[in-house]
Amino acid sequence: MELILLAGHGSPKKDANSLDHIAALLHEMIHPDCTEQCVKVAYLQFAKPDITEALEAAVKEGAKKIIVHPYFLSGGMHVTSDIPEIINEIRGKNPEVEIVYTEPLGIHKKMAEVVHERINAAGGLKPAEIEQRSFEIIGDEADFIDVPEEIQPIVKRVIHTTADFDFKKSLVFHPDAVKAGVVAIKAGKDILTDVEMVKTGINKKLLQKWGGKVICRIPDAGLEDSEAGNQTRSELGIERALKENSNIGIIAIGNAPTALFKAIDMAGVSETPPLVIGVPVGFVKAIESKSYLAKQSFPFITNISRKGGSTVAVAIVNALLKIAEE
Repeated sequence: MELILLAGHGSPKKDANSLDHIAALLHEMIHPDCTEQCVKVAYLQFAKPDITEALEAAVKEGAKKIIVHPYFLSGGMHVTSDIPEIINEIRGKNPEVEIVYTEPLGIHKKMAEVVHERINAAGGLKPAEIEQRSFEIIGDEADFIDVPEEIQPIVKRVIHTTADFDFKKSLVFHPDAVKAGVVAIKAGKDILTDVEMVKTGINKKLLQKWGGKVICRIPDAGLEDSEAGNQTRSELGIERALKENSNIGIIAIGNAPTALFKAIDMAGVSETPPLVIGVPVGFVKAIESKSYLAKQSFPFITNISRKGGSTVAVAIVNALLKIAEE
């Protein structure tokens, strides 16, 4: 059993003892599928557990190797004397346990990058600069070499919107999806959404440049159940819009699986099917509806997981609008 111990100074101010957050990030980075607490924290003074207690507890739990990292900026007395003395005492009592002591944080290029980022944040970055920096961070934290270049802008924008790198693996694209979406946008086609939240988030300024508009036909809340039958409001809205509007080039579903099933069925019998973006979120029929979409021969974009939602649908549409603009 190997255990990593982050050793900090500690502070009388409770809120300042925040090494647990760093430990969680480190654990996720090096042991993403681990359910054990193999990255722990300890403090030299003012906070619990102290380093001696943490090392003794690790030995008692059966650790055969303990890596101690002094979470200090420089190698002062605490790093060069105080903590090593504690470690040597534990080593003397437990010679069978290997204890590795690392260098402190020290001078590193990434430390300068963090300082630079803090300076920029204090100066007040413009929205475009914040977005650019966000995409730079996404590129730094994930390797997109295995993602086709054509779809990278869409995948990255979804990750940017959700802060969830799982979408890099779960998004699924029909081979003609991006081309179909850009062609529809440039042809002035309309975009149909299942809910108002998706409609609200789509960049109208970019879309209007080509002559298209965003449509959401959820009927009024006062609709009688007898009129809707067994259909949901969003499902009925999709059906009505597709029957009444022949200029729909993209359907974006972010909320309702029933609306996605309806969109698939109607697009499947259309002579010129629209691009169907189907990413509803949830536990009931969400995965089933997206799996059904992924089997279609017409252009689609979806993700095979429970995750999704209106913000994901918006991110995909806005990415396509950006691609069309560029």
